[in-house]
This record gives sequence, C-alpha cells and structure tokens, in this order.
Amino acid sequence: MLEPVINFFSRIFYFIGRGIGFLVGIILWPFLWLGSWYGQRGIILKAVLGLVAIVWLGLYGYFFYNTQAWTNFNPDYISVYDFKNRNVPAGEPVAAAAAGTPAKSCARSAIVEVTADLTDFNVNQNGWISSMLLYKLGFFGVDWDNTPFLDNKASFQRGINSAVRRTAVELVDTLGRVRGTSQIDGDLQKARGNLQFTEDAWYFGLNPFGPKTPTPSYYRSAVRDLRTFNSKLETCNAIFDARADNLIQFIDRIANDIGATSAILKDRSENNNYGWFDTRADDRFWFAYGQLYAYYGLMNAAQVDFNQVLQEKHLTPLWDGMDGQLRAALNIKPWIIANGKESGWLLPNHLTTMGFYILRVRSNLIDIKQVLQQ
Repeated sequence: MLEPVINFFSRIFYFIGRGIGFLVGIILWPFLWLGSWYGQRGIILKAVLGLVAIVWLGLYGYFFYNTQAWTNFNPDYISVYDFKNRNVPAGEPVAAAAAGTPAKSCARSAIVEVTADLTDFNVNQNGWISSMLLYKLGFFGVDWDNTPFLDNKASFQRGINSAVRRTAVELVDTLGRVRGTSQIDGDLQKARGNLQFTEDAWYFGLNPFGPKTPTPSYYRSAVRDLRTFNSKLETCNAIFDARADNLIQFIDRIANDIGATSAILKDRSENNNYGWFDTRADDRFWFAYGQLYAYYGLMNAAQVDFNQVLQEKHLTPLWDGMDGQLRAALNIKPWIIANGKESGWLLPNHLTTMGFYILRVRSNLIDIKQVLQQ
C-alpha cells in the first residue's frame, strides 16, 4: 500500500533534481562556452586574457576582503579614552605644572578627538567601500545597495560619516569659536569642507569627465585638520566655547538627525516588509547602526567637553541614561537583517527594533535639552 506514496514522492524529487540540474546548467553555460572559446585562441591572446582575468580576480578578492573585514570594530570603543577620569572642560586651563604638563596648557576637545578618530577608523583603519571601483560598478550593473550582500559595511561607514559631518558643521558654526565675536577657525573650516566631499569619488569620473582625487584623500585631510585644531587648543591657541546654549544647539541637531533616520526606517518597515527578501533593509539598518555607533562616542565626548554645564544643571544621571540607550542599541547585530511585518510571528523586524532604540535616544536628548533651557 505504501508503494504508490513512495512512487509519488520519488517522482517529485526526480523532477526537483532535474529542475536544479537545469538551473545549474543555465548558470554554468556561459562559463563553459567561454572556456571552450578561450581554449581555441592563440597563445598571445590567451596570455593577455589570462592576465586580465588575474587582475580582475585580484580586484574582486581585495574588494571582498575589505567588505568583510571590519578592522577595529568595537561597540565599546569609548573605553580607550578613559572619559570618566577626564573632568576638565574643553579649552579650559589644565592645572598641573606639578603633574608634568607645560605651564600653559588647556584641555583638548574630546568631541574633536572622537570625530577625528571615527574618520580615521573609516578611511585609514578600513578601506572606504563607497568609492571603490567595483562598488561603483555594481553587481553586473546592479547597484550593490540593491543586492543582499557586500554592502553592509559601506552603509555602516556612511552612517558614521553622517554623524561626523553633522558634528563638523557644529564645530565650525558654534563650538569652535565664540559665536558672533570671533573668526571661524581655519582648521575646523577645512575639516568641514573636506568631510562634506562626495562619498563615492574614485580616481576617475565621468561627471565632470577626467581624473579626480578619491574620497578617502579628502577625509584623511580632515583627520589632520581636526588633530591640528586640538593641538592648538592644548596650547591655549584656539577656542572651544562650551556654553549651555551651544550644547542645546548641538543636541537639537543630533535629535533632528537621528529623527530623520527613524522616519526612513519606519517608511521602509511599513512599505517593504518582505522579511529576508527586502534587499534594502540591510542598508537602512547598518546606516542607522553606524550613526548610533558614532553618536555613542560623540555623546560621551560631549559629556567631557561640557562637564561644567552638566554639573551645574545636574544632568549627569539623565546623560548616563542616554548613553545606556545608545550602547544597548549597539547590541543588535543580527547575521541577516529581516524586515518582517510588525504583526508577524515568523520573521522579525530588525528595522522596527532599531527604530525603537533611536526614538528612545531621541526622547532622552529632548529631555536633556528641556533641562538645559530652564
């Protein structure tokens, strides 16, 4: 009696096997044809084509390695700064000829230091993915952002860069000078200009046509400019205006920045909830993750630079709570990003989860802003 059932399933598996074999044959056919064609060519043409193939494979190997190797990625990266033991606001005199410092010495800006280090992490410790030739060419002409692979690191780096750009603007406009009474610092202005440079420039471009300076070169210059400013600040030859109204504006800009990211996540979650088959969900997620990764360090740095303001307003507990929310968000590192329905029971929605943490951080920022305004 079981024989008909066995025969039924045997036929099913037979046809499944035939279908898989047919699909594999279609995929391999161009390569088999190319191998046959290559075998019939002359030795000189073979050598030239072989060299081209080796170079091409080498480029893809380099590209694959850079997209997968996240050098010095560490959600607890702020621990190396020892911020808890730094209690002198940025630009304020450091008392310590007795502690071995020069007679005239001021505190460096932790915000500037973290901004420079995050950019250094993006372009010196790691390869900048967005301007690599193979990333620009895409996957057989399809933008890598529209595929489910090899684009997560690029989105993460762009998220960090978004936070760094915002911070550079605030450093130039308010934090790095006494607003309305002093000139813009030249090094901060150069850093801001370099960080605003397009994220995808390679050595050659079509619009405009001709050779170009690649993106990482501009960002490396910004790192040097930021560190030059901090060196001037340390010798009391620059200004860092750590006033409450400047902190209010800085917080307000960051709240708006992550609020826009939250809206992007919400839109993607509601209108493209295809589970594991949403090829843009990973881009949105890792951009948001990179943004929070950067702001986690920058907010800890701001706690040092504006230490006196926070002490006067008794904001340390509230600020620590915001830091805790930022750090908790960095624990979300799923292997595959899923954009399932919020009411679904099978597939998770990682975009909604990340958006939830972003809104909590934004709520904390608004609370801090309100206390500062009192």
